[in-house]
Amino acid sequence: MANPKIAIIVSSTRPTRFADVPTAWIKAQAEARGDMDVEVVDLRDHPLPFFDEVASNAWVPSQNPVAQKWQKKVGEFDGYIFVVAEYNRSITGALKNALDQAYVEWARKPFGAIGYGSMGAANALGHLQNIGVELQMVPTRNNVRIGGSDFFKVHSGFGGSGNLGDIEGAIAPAAKAMLDDVVWWANATKAARG
Repeated sequence: MANPKIAIIVSSTRPTRFADVPTAWIKAQAEARGDMDVEVVDLRDHPLPFFDEVASNAWVPSQNPVAQKWQKKVGEFDGYIFVVAEYNRSITGALKNALDQAYVEWARKPFGAIGYGSMGAANALGHLQNIGVELQMVPTRNNVRIGGSDFFKVHSGFGGSGNLGDIEGAIAPAAKAMLDDVVWWANATKAARG
């Protein structure tokens, strides 16, 4: 059986984002396993309009060609890992909009996350899991949360090192558990969809 294809979706689009650091780290963790094929999908490369369709594509095909292109991209994958910045206790507007722009393509596929912020993206990850359930996705129990002193230790904007290797002992077990979940559910849901 072929490895499941997993997208690592970068949800912050700000020029000064921290997202590139955890994206590179989780990509390396996933690639080292050999049981999944990963691709980084950066929302910067998909400048979506605000959702303005008649309805979700679960009910009516989307008309906007940019949305259609996004749906095609999302549809290529068997599961997802979201790199989640917490903005004001939730996910970024760019991520919420990207989730809203598809439905059929997300459904019956798993997702995990690596989140960061002063509180470890706890609220954002909770919101993401609720949105995922509505999209008929399978949220993993395990996720990676970079928060508190660990967050400030590695975030260069706060004088940190910019290197997740400095906190790897604290986050590697959670990453392994999340990746285990994503692979298991990706294989299971891929078989069921087939």
